[in-house]
Amino acid sequence: MKKVTYLAILEPASTGYSVYFPDFPGCISFGETIDKANAMAQEALSLHYYGMEKDGDTIPSPTQTLDPEATKGNLVCPITIYPELYSEERRNRRVKTNTTIPAWLKEKAEAQGINFSRILETALLERLES
Repeated sequence: MKKVTYLAILEPASTGYSVYFPDFPGCISFGETIDKANAMAQEALSLHYYGMEKDGDTIPSPTQTLDPEATKGNLVCPITIYPELYSEERRNRRVKTNTTIPAWLKEKAEAQGINFSRILETALLERLES
């Protein structure tokens, strides 16, 4: 499984740590502690990377070193993500969708304990595979 590591800058703030990635302008996050900042950085980077891939944008190569003067007073942390795993999780997450059926049909199905989501998913899969 592919993994990539990018450098994150954790900038101390009065209530925690602001996080940004030199390789991904606009990819920012925040955490109240270093551990939370790292976890939030991983989530932000995963989502940003996923969005860029989905949009067909060029993914930048990881910067290996940063200018010490530019990072003075901040923490530099390597953040590793697994883009394929994140993409698969996003694709398979459950999403809510609205459907409309006759009231009598809904009542009858509920009386029999039918799982609407399972029925819809099964029917859609059957339809798409035929």
